[in-house]
Amino acid sequence: MTDVTEAMLRPSEDELIAAYFAPLAGAGAHGLLDDAASLASAPGQDLVLTKDLLVAAVHFFNDDPPGDIARKALRVNLSDLAAKGAEPLGFLLGLALPQDWTADWLKAFAEGLGSDSAAFACPLLGGDTIRTPGPLTISITAIGAVPSGGMVPRGGVAAGDHIYVTGTIGDAALGLKLRHDAAAGRSWTQALSAAAADHLRRRYLLPEPRVALRGSLRRHARAAMDVSDGFGGDLAKMLGLSALSARVSIESVPLSAAAREALSLEPRLIETILTGGDDYEILCAIAPADRAAFEASAAADGTTVTRVAETFDGGQGVLFQAPSGEILRLEKLSFQHF
Repeated sequence: MTDVTEAMLRPSEDELIAAYFAPLAGAGAHGLLDDAASLASAPGQDLVLTKDLLVAAVHFFNDDPPGDIARKALRVNLSDLAAKGAEPLGFLLGLALPQDWTADWLKAFAEGLGSDSAAFACPLLGGDTIRTPGPLTISITAIGAVPSGGMVPRGGVAAGDHIYVTGTIGDAALGLKLRHDAAAGRSWTQALSAAAADHLRRRYLLPEPRVALRGSLRRHARAAMDVSDGFGGDLAKMLGLSALSARVSIESVPLSAAAREALSLEPRLIETILTGGDDYEILCAIAPADRAAFEASAAADGTTVTRVAETFDGGQGVLFQAPSGEILRLEKLSFQHF
């Protein structure tokens, strides 16, 4: 099929909205036939809004499955809502399609988006679709709600608080590095087991937002944020708002079996694990008196949490301590766009 024929078969903007996105529309979206959506906020609740942009060749590869690209775009926003303790209400989608988009690609994208929209009870409320001379760009604004005054802030950590993190750290960053290093023929990628490689690649492609923890965070956390740019850098941001420090033993950082296998093959990957980002786990600060209750509540939610540090006064930020007692000197603490 020629490019001209393919272009002729593409639906118009109105047709693609009706075919692919209108079936995802929630109450208040008016079937995506209006210029705006309406959203009723319940008495005694605050709205929580968050936005993430994803760009091809920056946040995902052009040849990643379109359904997984869509799911990742929604999930990274749901991760932000979860860290704030918010229940999702819906989302707005901005989609800038490159010149070579196809109807089949868009159909698969919409199916993936619809699958997660239903699974996480977060319906599409509206948005905009354009064509761009640049790369595929996806913008999602997610909207959630918390009881009035109940949003868990990023600031608010106190000296003596215990820092917890959900899940495991470093898998996604290792999955990205695996793809780059495999193309370059790095030896650790060839020695890594197929099961470990599949796990790491999958974690990069499809994060797991810790939505089940939101109630526990509202009840027990002084502060929380999701780990998107890198464990070290994001923890430093949270501590910096209160001019606090934390010493993190690298042995306390929760790692998957796949990450441990990769690290055994290439010890220098520890920096990728600690600073690479794309984890979409949740960091939170818990007062000493609330530790037991928080751990019990998280267990009841089915969410694994690990205590990684205790905060103390001083502006030293995050100190990573090796088993030898030596403080690691890292080139940077997180991914930075600029």
